[in-house]
Amino acid sequence: MTDTIRLAKRISELFNCSRSQAEQYIEGGWVTVNGVVVELVTHRVSPNDTIVLDPKALLTPSVPMTILLNKPAGYDWQGGLKDATALLTAQNRSKTDRTAIRQLLRHTKDQVCTTPLELAATGLVVYTQDFNIKRKLITDFAYVEQEIIVDVEGQASDEQIEQLNIFPTEKNPFAMKVSLSKQTDHITGLRFAVKGVKTGQIAERCARFGLQVVAMKRIRVGRVSLTQLELGQWRFLMPYERF
Repeated sequence: MTDTIRLAKRISELFNCSRSQAEQYIEGGWVTVNGVVVELVTHRVSPNDTIVLDPKALLTPSVPMTILLNKPAGYDWQGGLKDATALLTAQNRSKTDRTAIRQLLRHTKDQVCTTPLELAATGLVVYTQDFNIKRKLITDFAYVEQEIIVDVEGQASDEQIEQLNIFPTEKNPFAMKVSLSKQTDHITGLRFAVKGVKTGQIAERCARFGLQVVAMKRIRVGRVSLTQLELGQWRFLMPYERF
């Protein structure tokens, strides 16, 4: 049986670099083994394997990434039978992504969903590795406004729409500002601007005033919107975008 060693160790020997530098090259997508890019530092190779380090290889540090996904209905925001993170593939990357970042395995590793969304809902979901964004959208989520389009059965009255509103107080920033976006004989479209709202609370409040939710779509989190991001597609957050 042929003895194998860790790829990082072999890279270190072949290209006269430290083990940590070798791991950076591997995780940066700069190494091929027998013509195939390998990004796992735990990968093992044999003496007969052909290992190539891209001449353009750079020792760039790993930067925490943030991903925006337009979640389809039926997908769990994280975990479950249909995990939405399974959509974060090269095939589903939006053509509107202008970051020019090469997608690497490390970009989807340890991603945390900071904006949970109902199973039946669609729209913007944010995943991040960035501590500051986690703090902004999880710890301080009560102060970040979200915009959600909700369709309810039938024709909602002006009184019902007014009853849905919740106004913030000095001690409680929880807020729900509701306005009419469309109305037909069968459906009323409502625009919710909310702060501090958790999954299920919009549907519960609608039900409280006799309104049955049939569709829900989040189109904005803070100052970042869903614009041009097709259903089931994702993109990286641009460096200048702020929530």
